[in-house]
Amino acid sequence: MKTGQDTPLNPTINDIARVAKVSLATVDRVLNARPGVRDKTVQKVHKAIADLGYVRDTAAANLARGRIYNFVFILPSNSNEFLSSLETQIDALSRGLRHERTRLSFIHVAAFDPVALAKAIDSLDTQAIDGVAILGPETPSVRDSIAHLKENGVTVVSLVADIPSSERDHYVGIDNIAAGRTAAQLLGRFLGPQQGKILILTGSMLARDHLERRLGFDEVMARDFPHLQVLASLEGRDDPDLIERLIPGALFDNGNVIGIYSSAAGNEGLLRFFRSGACHPKPVVVAHELTPLSREALAGGLFDAVISQDTGHLVRSAVRVMRAKRDKMPINAAQERIRIDVYLKENMPPE
Repeated sequence: MKTGQDTPLNPTINDIARVAKVSLATVDRVLNARPGVRDKTVQKVHKAIADLGYVRDTAAANLARGRIYNFVFILPSNSNEFLSSLETQIDALSRGLRHERTRLSFIHVAAFDPVALAKAIDSLDTQAIDGVAILGPETPSVRDSIAHLKENGVTVVSLVADIPSSERDHYVGIDNIAAGRTAAQLLGRFLGPQQGKILILTGSMLARDHLERRLGFDEVMARDFPHLQVLASLEGRDDPDLIERLIPGALFDNGNVIGIYSSAAGNEGLLRFFRSGACHPKPVVVAHELTPLSREALAGGLFDAVISQDTGHLVRSAVRVMRAKRDKMPINAAQERIRIDVYLKENMPPE
């Protein structure tokens, strides 16, 4: 950038007003995307911003206005360890962000219930919140409710499971198709040349993350391990009691099940069944999410590998994205990319 009498090193809104030949109030309206400014004037202000190289200090601006960010997470009401970890991370980050004038909260809705999720979204006071992070199914009613939030200026992030057909601003979570491919490679390599069947344990066929994991899993199995027969998905709805009841029948009805891919969060019910001693020999198991329960299963040989995503990173990323979108600032894509972690007994990180 050139420097000189007309181009200050640290331009301010006063410089923008001078170069654009408009009032300070007009510059403020343009910077905050408020109505009442003609398109031609908006263009003049943006040209002055570009010419001056002005970079807005949104934190200082929000502090000056006494603004508080209010972000809400909508989570399923299931009590599995993955969701509990998300809630713990939200609480911890909320305490850490108080000095940054950011308030975090979460509400529960029935799991895999799009009607309940849509009602919960519609009940939010759009004048009191800045952003919403949603973990739920992708259905027309949910898409309509997200559109209502967007019409009222609320930033929307899909969390863990994407809702790409909606008007959501950003997705925060792993690439679930790649996660399914990873699970297939792990199971196929663990099992080697032996022939047999693979049981898929899922939460719900309404859940996009579960569907995408199954899609990636089937792709790799068909391509690289055609000697293994992949069975239809067993829907456990992340309910440990239901899963514990379903597993024995699924194994008995199919026979020769040598591998299980637990693609959802119902690990407690699966582990209860294994610990009952009713399954000999134990199939090779690849599961999702590193929690105290899955750590114990890895250490004890009940699980062979766990595919995971960092819940702290998920929550921090969702908040950063919502704040950036609210402030009309760019997102650091590399920072917000959620990594797929693969854990074996030998490489579990310290608790």
